[in-house]
Amino acid sequence: MSKHHTNILIVEDETGIAELLRFTLDDAGFSCEIAADAAEARAAITAMLPQLVLLDWMLPDTSGLSLLQEWRGQVRTATLPVIMLTAKGMDEDKVRGLNDGADDYITKPFSPKELVARIQALLRRKVPELGHSTLKYGVISIDTDRYQVSIDSSTIELDQAEFKLLRFLIAHPERIFSRAQLLDKVWGDHTFIEERTVDVHIMRLRKSLGPAADYVKTIRGVGYKMSSDTSA
Repeated sequence: MSKHHTNILIVEDETGIAELLRFTLDDAGFSCEIAADAAEARAAITAMLPQLVLLDWMLPDTSGLSLLQEWRGQVRTATLPVIMLTAKGMDEDKVRGLNDGADDYITKPFSPKELVARIQALLRRKVPELGHSTLKYGVISIDTDRYQVSIDSSTIELDQAEFKLLRFLIAHPERIFSRAQLLDKVWGDHTFIEERTVDVHIMRLRKSLGPAADYVKTIRGVGYKMSSDTSA
């Protein structure tokens, strides 16, 4: 499993650049998939939604911009974090690209360090549970790189589902999520799990959290939230 447990789709038709990107991102602990054109990118997205896309401006079959507009027009990919890869001297185009829904852009040639920094900054902004290696909430501390959770400095054991659920709730404190939202955000959009299963995982998580179980609040008829409010 990658260090960040983050999947990045690279949409780039120049093999040399695509491999350089893969090498850079592998080295930074991300897992990557390469699509050489828009058709491959669509197929990859249909199979599994990545956490972030690096999208080349110029693709052989459809422009990167058209593909981006297509994604932004679909509910499933509307908020997908996208960084566009552009050639030098495309300032007007870059601005247009950002207006059309790109979250950031980077000009080729770029330094690997800058690319990784941009990716991490965008993940922190859009997918907070993946952008930090340590998350803290009250007495709970999560080391996302090592998959470790501790309460008041004592390590506790969580299974993968409990860990992902806790990581997500702590990254979005005080926000109420319905069971359907938690299924989508925690288990992924291709998961066929009944909403009631979320209740089972919440129950297990509370049991594992022991003294910190009260942080996980049930909002009757709505869903769940992470809160330190004792009156909630």
